[in-house]
Amino acid sequence: MGTNNRGSRSWRFQWPLSFTGMNAGKAGLAGIGFLAGVLLLGSWNMPFHSQAAVSQAADPASVGSPPNMDKGGFADIAQAVTPAVVNITVRKEAPVPMSGMPSDPMREFFGLPGMPEMPGMPNRPNGPPAPEGQGAGSGVIISSDGYVLTNDHVVDGAKEIMVTLPDNREFTGKVIGLDPQTDLAVIKIDGKDLPYVPWGNSGELRVGEYVLAVGNPFGLNSTVTLGIVSALGRGGMGITQYEDFIQTDAAINPGNSGGALVNTRGQLVGINTAIFSQSGGYQGVGFAVPTNLAKPVYDSLVSTGKVVRGFLGVGIQAVTTDLADSFKLDQSKGALVTNVVPGSPADKAGLKRGDVIVEYQGKPVLDPRSLQHHVIRTTIGTEVKMVVIRDGQKHTLNAEIREQDKPVQVAQAGQMGTTEGPLAGVAVQNLNPGMAEQLGVEEHVNGVVVMDVAPGSYAARAGLAQGDVISEINRNPVRSEEDFRQVTSGLKDKSSALIFIHRGQGALYLTVKV
Repeated sequence: MGTNNRGSRSWRFQWPLSFTGMNAGKAGLAGIGFLAGVLLLGSWNMPFHSQAAVSQAADPASVGSPPNMDKGGFADIAQAVTPAVVNITVRKEAPVPMSGMPSDPMREFFGLPGMPEMPGMPNRPNGPPAPEGQGAGSGVIISSDGYVLTNDHVVDGAKEIMVTLPDNREFTGKVIGLDPQTDLAVIKIDGKDLPYVPWGNSGELRVGEYVLAVGNPFGLNSTVTLGIVSALGRGGMGITQYEDFIQTDAAINPGNSGGALVNTRGQLVGINTAIFSQSGGYQGVGFAVPTNLAKPVYDSLVSTGKVVRGFLGVGIQAVTTDLADSFKLDQSKGALVTNVVPGSPADKAGLKRGDVIVEYQGKPVLDPRSLQHHVIRTTIGTEVKMVVIRDGQKHTLNAEIREQDKPVQVAQAGQMGTTEGPLAGVAVQNLNPGMAEQLGVEEHVNGVVVMDVAPGSYAARAGLAQGDVISEINRNPVRSEEDFRQVTSGLKDKSSALIFIHRGQGALYLTVKV
């Protein structure tokens, strides 16, 4: 199904890995001395009309000791798992490129397959509807009656979904639910007594254990690769809103997205999602969503079609060594509160900006990501106990967790976000010369770079995109993160905001309305 795509190409966007704090999820990896990019090897696109392929892929994990080679070893695992790893082909509307706008490499780096619709944007071609594109990825059959787990980026926006089993049976797929915040999706095919992969416990994984990645790279069905668990609990990669990735060195390539990462018991421990690469292809660093995160999402999507998450109502950032000194902390651990949403559970509990949350329901809070994971897993309506440090003193606060109605933004060090008003869900960072060069922005431009725009937010709907440089908001100059914070803090009660942005070597105004 994918062998006729040799003309497709996958861009890479290079970024210094010493460049840190890339957004609620787009933090770089500090201290690594080479250039690279995180590639969401989304579905392996088979473009029509010379559309460029969008890349996204992932990784594997493992559990247990090596299998007995005298009794089949890894071959037995592959034989058991491959019948349940399917090829997913989708038809979707292909993006229409815009002249004078930033190059595709920029969009590829941020995981955006083409430019968003921009009201009033000059040079937007008018005329016939956008051509259809075709993409392919992988999926894992989870139940004998045909529920399939895959990546959100594989099937999001699909007009048609075709699922092909390794035995060449074909089924039409129906989307049951999508969760962009974890890049997971569930689709359903009408089948009975189908092969499936049993759930494993990713919490039992140890670094160094064997794992197998099973998928359909480049349309090559039922491909199995072997590797080890390279690391656990990877976050701040900028791949999804909620990150707790398994890192593996098993070979992952475009088309593996949504495929299985299994342990040596043949159990599912991860869903392959992305790779870290200089070349756009496999370089030994892949990432998979662990099953301990994926299973609750799967269960919720199957039962309700959506994911219900707990909500506390705070903006948080990591505690650096310097911040620990400033806040009279013994160690640089915890989640520093940068904002409290009015009327939220945190507000009612008495949390204040500058508090450092160090414990949640008896569990230590090591960093913003750990607090985030604790909260989203809390049953709605539960009263939780938190320990915070305020002015060097410990305090115990109680909050009743409610349902999250929008993504929670986690501000990484060096970034500022806003949680209310027209620009809620936008995270930015100061523009520096290196970033300006990568973005293609002229040297005289000052402002802040948009590092993340929450899906479905007012700003996203208006067309604000990652990589845009904001220079003005409501005619007020924005030259730094602090300017952005001050200006947006005055927008809480506003119904709209006029922003002036630079995009590549072009510039335009956008009106963001509530």
